[in-house]
Amino acid sequence: MTTPATPPDSAAPAGASAHFRALEALYASAPINQLFESRLEITGSGASRIHFRLDERHFHAGGAVHGTSYFKMLDDAAFYAANSLVTDRFLLTTAFNLLFTRPLGAGEAVAEGRWLSGQRRVLIAEARLIDASGEEVARGTGTFMRSRFALTSLPGYRVAV
Repeated sequence: MTTPATPPDSAAPAGASAHFRALEALYASAPINQLFESRLEITGSGASRIHFRLDERHFHAGGAVHGTSYFKMLDDAAFYAANSLVTDRFLLTTAFNLLFTRPLGAGEAVAEGRWLSGQRRVLIAEARLIDASGEEVARGTGTFMRSRFALTSLPGYRVAV
């Protein structure tokens, strides 16, 4: 992955940690995540890590993880890296490009996301997918746009007070 740009100063308000934990709660509450054994960590402004455990339920007929799982892992990591910089609105993925480099089998995987640029209406972030042996198996870059949905209107977004 390229070296990430420096996040905008306005992206790390005093309550950044509370925002990060609320995003982690939002991720955990998403119905789609009942289909994936996974856990999100916002590791700092513009950075995320998602731990996944994959098994044969995620395989295509050729015996390796299907591309839909790659997309989900990479999109989520890039999305949450970008949304860590936005404290008022839920972002939407408007485009995402994938590069598959190796097949992924059952076991642990980690998707690491990094914000690259943008801070107002559109943000760009990238992610890489690492298998249990530490090898990169895929990477992706996404474009994310602010939605009309306030984060505080989403039931899973819970800011600790």
